[in-house]
Amino acid sequence: MHGARLRISASPRCIQFLHSPRMLLTIFVMLASLQPLAQVQEPQVQKRREEQAMKYPTFYRTAQIDGLSIFYRESGPKDAPTILLLHGLPSSSRMFEPLFTRLSDRYHLVAPDYPGFGHSDWPDPKTFAYTFDHIAEIMNHFTEALGLSHFSLYMQDYGGPVGFRMILAHPDRVEALIVQDAVAHNTGLGENWKTRRAFWTDRAANESALRTNLLSLATTKSRHAGNDPNVERHNPDLWTDEFYFLNQPGQAEIQSDLFYDYRTNVDSYPKWQAWMREKQPRLLVIWGKYESSFDPSEPESYRRDVPKAEVHIVDGGHFALDSAADEIAALVQGFVGSREGFPARRAG
Repeated sequence: MHGARLRISASPRCIQFLHSPRMLLTIFVMLASLQPLAQVQEPQVQKRREEQAMKYPTFYRTAQIDGLSIFYRESGPKDAPTILLLHGLPSSSRMFEPLFTRLSDRYHLVAPDYPGFGHSDWPDPKTFAYTFDHIAEIMNHFTEALGLSHFSLYMQDYGGPVGFRMILAHPDRVEALIVQDAVAHNTGLGENWKTRRAFWTDRAANESALRTNLLSLATTKSRHAGNDPNVERHNPDLWTDEFYFLNQPGQAEIQSDLFYDYRTNVDSYPKWQAWMREKQPRLLVIWGKYESSFDPSEPESYRRDVPKAEVHIVDGGHFALDSAADEIAALVQGFVGSREGFPARRAG
């Protein structure tokens, strides 16, 4: 039997058949069917996103809040569960565009720019207090102006200290928390924060070093790529655009003032932890495995406060949406859309 197969495979007729147009077409079809499923589905996914974007486009709006023009992105049906998305440093609501393209058919998404960031007004720090208390107050007034009475709160980086202040001021408004690379524990501030802590102790002596440490091009790039060995998958436009923003007139002063106030966040960590331990909120923690701004112990610190918290380490850096948007969108959808999430209440 074995020898027969060898003779058949070597026969001239067989060789002629293998070179026939019909056989070549058959082989081509078989090889095409072996493509990875993701490649086959990708056009369908892209088509769905395009249809979604047409049905639920993103609107770029402004609201007058406390005498300031506050810019925000908004998308999705207003009678759907609302997710309020709070950005980090030195980003803006732009960082959430990947979620808008993936979730706007299911949720009402609202993402504002803080004063001094993005397309919102940048009042002079000589006349405007750039503190986290002040920004949280303005963001609370922003939600009131838009009629957002209940929402899930998505907090990234600076979104953490802004969001936790909003929660303590109006705990009845927030129905669930999503924390993405934001700190609420002193241990979450790693070695990178030595220069920053020195700045809090003596601002005048350490202002120059702080600006280099916090606002340089190298640091701005590191916030995105972190220690990811595959830096080629990170779009350099993200950090060069942010570095350009940081070099606009007045920005160094604005960011220095706000970061000097960051010390009040550290003082407030025990209050935020106590609230989480007492209230046991629904909590989703998303953390980039290439995060270089904060200590990798932070996700488990949240779990100690809220043992039922969902904790996920994703394939990204500090701005994990850069490279893990599909994974994060699926996590958010599963979390917010679960039966324990928003069964009846709606924002608006």
